[in-house]
Amino acid sequence: MESQVGHELIRLARDQRIASLGTLLDGHPLVSLVLFDANLDLSAFHIHVSRLAQHARALSQSPKVGLMIAAPDSHSRNPQTLSRLSIQGFAEPIDPHSQAFTETRDSYLRKFPQSEISFQLGDFFLVRIEPVSARLITGFGAIHDLTGDDISSLARQTHGFE
Repeated sequence: MESQVGHELIRLARDQRIASLGTLLDGHPLVSLVLFDANLDLSAFHIHVSRLAQHARALSQSPKVGLMIAAPDSHSRNPQTLSRLSIQGFAEPIDPHSQAFTETRDSYLRKFPQSEISFQLGDFFLVRIEPVSARLITGFGAIHDLTGDDISSLARQTHGFE
């Protein structure tokens, strides 16, 4: 069972490229579409954000975020059975002069090579989202509540490097 959950978790994080980012802006919920990348062990998810975006302002007001990654809809399936991962976590900017920034940027650009130009613009910054808890839905009624540590542990076990 853990193996199936781990494989679905990794499939969502690796195969999907967009997520819905939930933030609080002036005390009200805001949901934005973002591109994301993740560490191999899923201990962190990364987004590249323009300071001009509303969600950048929201991130400066509160580090608490939600990130929803979902399998694409298909007219041949019941949408309620779509796999999805809903993460609650904390976001923080990555220091652009750090080794972590270089490694994260390189990984992000492997997934989104077309984003290279935005790394040359002064208004963009990388954000690390560290999961605290998550809910993974793998089908109708197939619900898995996870901690941030559970996510990393399942990813490491599934990749075979624990």
